[in-house]
Amino acid sequence: MAYGDFVVMRDLDFAIQRGDIFIIMGGSGCGKSTLMRHMIGLKQPAAGKILIAGQSLWDTEGATREALLRRLGVMYQSGALWSSLTLAENIGLPLQQFTALPSKRIREIASYKLALVGLAGFEDHYPAEISGGMQKRAGVARAMALDPEVLFFDEPSAGLDPVSARRLDDLILELRESLGTTMVVITHELASLLRIGTNAIFLDVETRTQIAQGAPRTLAEHCHHPRVQAFLSRGTTGEAQ
Repeated sequence: MAYGDFVVMRDLDFAIQRGDIFIIMGGSGCGKSTLMRHMIGLKQPAAGKILIAGQSLWDTEGATREALLRRLGVMYQSGALWSSLTLAENIGLPLQQFTALPSKRIREIASYKLALVGLAGFEDHYPAEISGGMQKRAGVARAMALDPEVLFFDEPSAGLDPVSARRLDDLILELRESLGTTMVVITHELASLLRIGTNAIFLDVETRTQIAQGAPRTLAEHCHHPRVQAFLSRGTTGEAQ
């Protein structure tokens, strides 16, 4: 991954399995969100390939590329809800753009997605009328609008109090169990990644590459790289139980 001549990360090599809660972790400035932008088709890698079900994302175009991207959903760090639209309208927008469903059916789907994230009855509320944690959950509902196979979360707990962050973790676990959705979570929040992660990579800002891969708890117990240990031993293990 590079911006011009500046290399952000090199030699990244990992696979995300169906049903994973896959954590992309590392310190600030290591390139976690940049990696997500590459994986969801917003920025092309300087070298290498990104494969989705064996198909190279950046070597396809037209309808084939659209079909690959439709398999992905994204919850952005801020929630990225349209402030002038109700929650139901926010969730219905992708359905209006990419399907031929009638308005009544779109409303029903929006209500169902909101119910999945614990926001039943909030269809006609605007983002400013609900809490930050509820906005995050509405962002998850919007990301699920087109029934993606893979959901990406960019720093989902950022700006949330510990209770709201824990509820969001619970939601991610519930959705994985109930829908079988694969989750990719970009985070540096220790309690969260230890609690929900089934697999992970660690991006190292000093060497500009990945220096560890595996389940977060396994890495915490068995990886002896000093920077990985420092990251995973920050004194909040009790909170992560």
